[in-house]
Amino acid sequence: MTNQLAGKKVFVTGATGLLGNNLVRALVARGAAVTALVRSPGKACSQFAGLDGVSVIQGDMTDVPAFAAALAGCEVLFHTAAYFRDSYAGGNHSAALKAVNIDGTRALLGAAHAAGVRRVVHTSSIALLDGPPGVALDETCLRDRASADDYYRSKIDADAVVLEFLAAHPEMRISLVMPGWMHGPGDIGPTSAGQVTLDYLNGKIPGATPGTVSVVDARDVADAAIAVAEKGRSGERYLAAGRHMTMAEVLAAYERVTGIPAPKGRIPAAALMVVAAVNEAKSRLTGKPVLLSLAMVRLMLREADHTHFDHAKSERELDLTFRPIEQTLADEVAWYRANGWLEPARRSA
Repeated sequence: MTNQLAGKKVFVTGATGLLGNNLVRALVARGAAVTALVRSPGKACSQFAGLDGVSVIQGDMTDVPAFAAALAGCEVLFHTAAYFRDSYAGGNHSAALKAVNIDGTRALLGAAHAAGVRRVVHTSSIALLDGPPGVALDETCLRDRASADDYYRSKIDADAVVLEFLAAHPEMRISLVMPGWMHGPGDIGPTSAGQVTLDYLNGKIPGATPGTVSVVDARDVADAAIAVAEKGRSGERYLAAGRHMTMAEVLAAYERVTGIPAPKGRIPAAALMVVAAVNEAKSRLTGKPVLLSLAMVRLMLREADHTHFDHAKSERELDLTFRPIEQTLADEVAWYRANGWLEPARRSA
């Protein structure tokens, strides 16, 4: 397999995120020189200590001009930064979603073009796709914007910004990757996926929630993004969503990996709504984010059995493959254990 990025200077936004940090590592392994955009230098130091080939700059997608000069000389831009559902604490987040996901993306593309960057890989989402329950969705099954919530609309609108920019600048090569629910090592956030893993390890999951997910290893998404940079067609979307699973199946996979028995019960939707409402009330009092909001519960229920995806295009054009979920979860669990994230009573489990 050819390695077209060896020796090239590339730029990665959201570099300390779950996808971003695994992408940085994969790029360095391929010989690329990476400029990593981070909001927290402390997280970057933790993520990339001892990793050669990475230049870290601090910046935020709400102020692209502040870091735009660092794009000079880069040949490929990987845009993974986003304001996403894990940050919800209840209430309306439309202003932040617009500022980061839509306006920030527009400003980033303009800055990249001005700096001479001509190859961009944009991280889209399966949020853009919809169809009948149980049907395998491909990249053409686009969601009606009117039926989307605020977060999903922000991703739909961000994609529209990308494609509008491409239409106005056909000299650019811009392609889009559509990940599912990412798991894997290095989830320093943690994301909602990482929090589920920590809660499972610490015995805090009382039962399986309703709904389904499409689980994917962040390292597989990183590999897909690199393959898109090397051979993806401009203006095309490429799925990297992973495997359709019920939450009961996800918990069973945790049991196989950890040896910790999975809870056998099911959590009714009504109970989830009550928990989410209580969590949001606590968040308003404490100012701390919550991982289960009313918006999340509504999304979970609405998207149940809508997480089947057809990867034929990515398999054909990118040679996309997926790790077994057991490998993904085992590596994720090992990372959390090695980095001291478990509660003391569970660290030797």
